[in-house]
Amino acid sequence: MAIIVVGGHSRDVGKTSVVAGLIAALTVHHWTAVKITQFGHGVCSISAEPCECALNLTEHSWSLDDESDRSGDSDTSRFLVSGAVRSIWARTKQGMLAEAMPALRKEIAGAANVIIESNSVMKFLRPDLYLSVLDFETADFKASALEFLDRADAVIVHRTSQSQPQWDGVSLKLIQGKPIFRITPPEYVTSEIVEFVREKLRVPAISASI
Repeated sequence: MAIIVVGGHSRDVGKTSVVAGLIAALTVHHWTAVKITQFGHGVCSISAEPCECALNLTEHSWSLDDESDRSGDSDTSRFLVSGAVRSIWARTKQGMLAEAMPALRKEIAGAANVIIESNSVMKFLRPDLYLSVLDFETADFKASALEFLDRADAVIVHRTSQSQPQWDGVSLKLIQGKPIFRITPPEYVTSEIVEFVREKLRVPAISASI
């Protein structure tokens, strides 16, 4: 089993589109796709709605759900539409992903191959491939993305006229020497990215630690 993790420095930079694009381009690998969402204060991990469980840190701390909808309306539904054999939405309270990891490991243990949309999961596993999606025009930079940026095997960068990113306090030295793939939405996965991932999956390597 190979594990790929796709992260990104902010919301709406194309992480889901990259995951969906890789699944569609490499359906032969029979992907189990996982989207990890960590909710902030006041939102329940079970219902994804406001809940009184916010008053109790251990109540409703995480939830795993299989996606069955194929409308393409949600991120996990898009993964199924793209060709994933299974799509899982893992939801936790902010900072409580560790609580969900034993159950998530159990769920993906029998999968052919796994692709995960998340930055924070890098704290708990060492994937075969970690890709980070970056957009110079989006100023926000998540702490989780910065923490693991130097571990990225390659970065996917939005084409822009800006020579320097809007990020504050983030050094481009963290991605020096890494393969950089330029994208122009709505195309988030180019043939070069697909070939890079395909070659990585062909090479026998130490199995990802889950």
